[in-house]
Amino acid sequence: MLAPMSSSERTPTDVDRIAEGWVDTLVELNPGIGTYIGRTSEDERLADYSPAGHERAIAATREALAALRAATPVDDVDRITIADLGSELELELEQHEAGLHLRDLNVIASPAQDVREVFDLMPTDDAAEWERIATRLNAVPGAIDGYVETLREGVRQGIVPAVRQVREVAAQVRKHARPDGFFATFAASAKAGDAELPESLKRHLGAGAIEASAAYGRLADFLEVELQPAAGEHDAVGRDIYALQSRRFLGAAVDLDETYEWGVEELARMVAEQESIANEIKPGASVAEAIAVLDADPSRKLHGTDALQRWMQETSDRAVAELAGTQFDIPAEIRSLECMIAPTQEGGIYYTGPSDDFTRPGRMWWSVPEGVTEFDTWRELTTVYHEGVPGHHLQIGQAVVNRGQLNTWRRQLAGTSGHAEGWALYAERLMQTLGYLDDPADRLGMLDGQRMRAARVVLDIGVHLGKQRPDGNGVWTGDYAFEFLAQNVNMNDGFVRFEVNRYLGWPGQAPSYKVGQRIWEQLRDEFARREGASFDIREFHRRALGLGGVGLDTLKSALLG
Repeated sequence: MLAPMSSSERTPTDVDRIAEGWVDTLVELNPGIGTYIGRTSEDERLADYSPAGHERAIAATREALAALRAATPVDDVDRITIADLGSELELELEQHEAGLHLRDLNVIASPAQDVREVFDLMPTDDAAEWERIATRLNAVPGAIDGYVETLREGVRQGIVPAVRQVREVAAQVRKHARPDGFFATFAASAKAGDAELPESLKRHLGAGAIEASAAYGRLADFLEVELQPAAGEHDAVGRDIYALQSRRFLGAAVDLDETYEWGVEELARMVAEQESIANEIKPGASVAEAIAVLDADPSRKLHGTDALQRWMQETSDRAVAELAGTQFDIPAEIRSLECMIAPTQEGGIYYTGPSDDFTRPGRMWWSVPEGVTEFDTWRELTTVYHEGVPGHHLQIGQAVVNRGQLNTWRRQLAGTSGHAEGWALYAERLMQTLGYLDDPADRLGMLDGQRMRAARVVLDIGVHLGKQRPDGNGVWTGDYAFEFLAQNVNMNDGFVRFEVNRYLGWPGQAPSYKVGQRIWEQLRDEFARREGASFDIREFHRRALGLGGVGLDTLKSALLG
């Protein structure tokens, strides 16, 4: 079992230097990663998404893996770095061999989104920062053209995304290409605080926005004219690719067939728990009837994104203040969390961590779909805990605080969706045990999200592995997935459409939340069993979060030996 982490400064080792060098390489290869972790030195560039750019990245991966394999660890910190970074580098090479970069197109996390989203994270406080943005806008055409070149090579080799993803992404990027799309409105809104920017800089921004918009227009043309006719008819990726992607998002190998059956059982348990709470809200009511009662309650509604943002911030601030020093040790550096409305309208709620020097705080972002103006607090309370404290913000922020022990890769870039999102779902249930969801309405909202995550396990594995449907009516298809999710969430059609398209195009990611929660809870229970009467839940959390982001197999070996 891992020894408790010391708060003192640790002398960097050869392994640390390899990991630090890998971060430098990643930032050089993909400057957006630098923006994400607060390194602004490369903020004027974008990644090279061309086949040649990918080959350079793979060569660097092989070099880093060879250096890591030759290194000798001096302590537990080194051993964890070698295990986790080595696993990630090996997986990168496996994904390369499978040609996944040639079909890298989906509705939420592919270069089509990455190029645009990096601008959300760039500082905009003064003219110099807007100058960097203008230069990066002018880099968009090169990045997009390289991406098209890679997808075109995929067509040549017969390695293509599903046609549904091509159609959806084409619609997304076509919006950005419009004269009133993201790039144009972003450049037009440029200010340095309350001050106007110099006219020359405004022209630079405007010209860059025009070039970026035009590049997205070319991408849309390529998707519609060239890629769509060549794209795959089926949404399913099959067992081999799915197993690879599941490992990528969990940092652990799981029995996919057993996990599917567990997901079916977990979904049934969530439904039964919801039905019990519905009866508390209104005796004899179904879940749908209880939801109707809550939706009709004006005291539980927010009107407009301004009200949503204020409520998010107030809820987050209260949780930090009340949990600090009682349930968790929350360092001063991460007691600030900014709750933001995202500049896009694509759906989704997400967290971005603080920069390494904390000049940019952790942020929770809400991308509100077009036309959505009302929000129900009973549905969303648990979301604030999931994204904020004790969820992602505590987990990711704590890793940044631990800079005296963790190299940059460990505290800023390591980890998996299963580790991070599994912790966030674990945190939701923890808040219930701490009394923050005593209101049956808030518990129903939490279960609404937990039910959705259980449904995603069944849907995602079911579609991509071609499993038998839970209702016994044949094999899973992409079209049935929309019907199934609609039966298991209380969301509008736009949400269901976005979510299912996300699952179909990003295999293995959606189940990592609930499967990650399962693994976190199994680890906690086994840790408690081994500790016996001396078990302290705060100590378990401290040790686990002190590791920074890791794959779940690494987490297990570090905590349990």
